[in-house]
Amino acid sequence: MNQELAQELLERLVNRVERVIVGKRKEIELILVSMLCGGHVLLEDVPGVGKTMLVRTLASCVGGTFGRIQFTSDLMPADVTGVTVYHPQSGYFEFKQGPIHANIVLADELNRAAPRTQSALLEAMEERKVTVDGITRPLPEPFLLFATQNPLEYEGTYRLPEAQLDRFLMRLSLGYPAPEQEIEMLGRFSDPQAAVVKPILLPEEMMAIQRHVRMVLVDDRIKRYLVEVADKSRRHPQISLGISPRGTLSWLGASQAMAFCQGRTYVVPDDAKQVAEAVLAHRIMLNSEARISGLNPHQVIADLLNGIPVPVFHRAPGVPS
Repeated sequence: MNQELAQELLERLVNRVERVIVGKRKEIELILVSMLCGGHVLLEDVPGVGKTMLVRTLASCVGGTFGRIQFTSDLMPADVTGVTVYHPQSGYFEFKQGPIHANIVLADELNRAAPRTQSALLEAMEERKVTVDGITRPLPEPFLLFATQNPLEYEGTYRLPEAQLDRFLMRLSLGYPAPEQEIEMLGRFSDPQAAVVKPILLPEEMMAIQRHVRMVLVDDRIKRYLVEVADKSRRHPQISLGISPRGTLSWLGASQAMAFCQGRTYVVPDDAKQVAEAVLAHRIMLNSEARISGLNPHQVIADLLNGIPVPVFHRAPGVPS
């Protein structure tokens, strides 16, 4: 698949999802960027703003298999990964796959489950496999996890540990639609054809595009810029937990995917800055003084980016003079 065809398919995908999820093009594009570099996405927002509908629509556009897990306080890890069942008549054991064995998985209201059940996702998110009864089984490719969670102040929620948050490439919030967008949404709701979504990309095509994304050129000066931002976060007086090396790698991959979506075969500093907050804000932890003063991670990330000069290029990165 050449780059022009890939970009045409991706543009069609964004437009199709936007017909269902009104007024959230920026968020849809960021999610697509995450998908192109094989990253998982955490959608955090109040109930009823379209988080689940967004993931279902994306899954329908990409094709492949889709699994949905409704997380509750009594959900067990085996309900996620699968369980081995013994058949006494035949005397053999059979493994029953859990809903995690799918190309696109929706972990709905993830923070309503106990930490023991949340931890069932860690191996799947990092290594694309699950281990049950001592046997490790690979997950289908591509494997993408979308999780939704309600704000922590809502009843019946558990805080996600930092190790799990760090495995999400992006954390996004949809927010309420503007009044004009909500009126448009009501009009589309009355049209039953608006919610009918047919696959635009096959899983094999998504994997082919992901391979193209990994080949996008990143100049050493941009890599140094990413590392400087991460290193400064680890020494920042208002941050108690800085950006991890996994976070730097995720930022690099997201920058490559953003460049690909923009029709380029190389990364420019603006690509990195466009995805920075979505990729980095959930990876830092502010100290108590910063929280008391009313700062939030997005503001601190913005300050970090503004405090470090971006590399300047007089020609396309990687092109000899």
